[in-house]
Amino acid sequence: MLSVDGIETFYGTFQALRRISLEVDSGEVVTILGANGAGKTTLLRTISGLVSPAAGSIRLNGEPLDKVAPDVIVKRGISQCPEGRMLFPEMSVHKNLELGAYVRRKERTLVEEMRQEVYDLFPRLQERKKQAAGTMSGGEQQMLAIGRALMSRPHLLMLDEPSLGLAPLVVMHIMDTLVEIKKRGMAILLVEQNAAESLRIADRGYVLETGRVVLAGTPESLMQDEKVQQSYLGT
Repeated sequence: MLSVDGIETFYGTFQALRRISLEVDSGEVVTILGANGAGKTTLLRTISGLVSPAAGSIRLNGEPLDKVAPDVIVKRGISQCPEGRMLFPEMSVHKNLELGAYVRRKERTLVEEMRQEVYDLFPRLQERKKQAAGTMSGGEQQMLAIGRALMSRPHLLMLDEPSLGLAPLVVMHIMDTLVEIKKRGMAILLVEQNAAESLRIADRGYVLETGRVVLAGTPESLMQDEKVQQSYLGT
């Protein structure tokens, strides 16, 4: 579904990504591990069209994306749930979800179907649909951020550190929900520092260091790698 081939991304003269290549297949969870500054967020921003690559190619179902505007990329089927959630805190749960469907706003039936799917995944959001997003707990806000990203009905959902700042039981619930989303046919590209939880639900994984892919493989092979154990699993 998603093919990233040799992309290089710069911020001014600083090179953040160095010939990154990866693939995400339909109905697959792929996790990206790496320390702060490894280039994980830049990778997602480049795929989303928020940053333009200086070299390489990005394709979704064979169609090029590397020179496409961000809103068109969303329409084509890629949605990103950003680090830090980036909700509209004074708006209700309902309104935040509505904004997630902006590119589909003329398809009212589809929007209502997607909202109900989000409420099915996260019943707590339906209970709080009139509540201001900023007054909810961190876990509830993360549910809303994921729900908002789903409202455009993407083929590929990208998430940037969804476990950040959450209690372990909440993280487990979020990850289990991502498995449920995968079962519904959606591909997921997951950026995480919580290696144990992300590898638990992943089909494949990549490890980034200083803008390069240094390891790739199955969760089992990555968990057995000594460097991954020491750097990300604490063993």
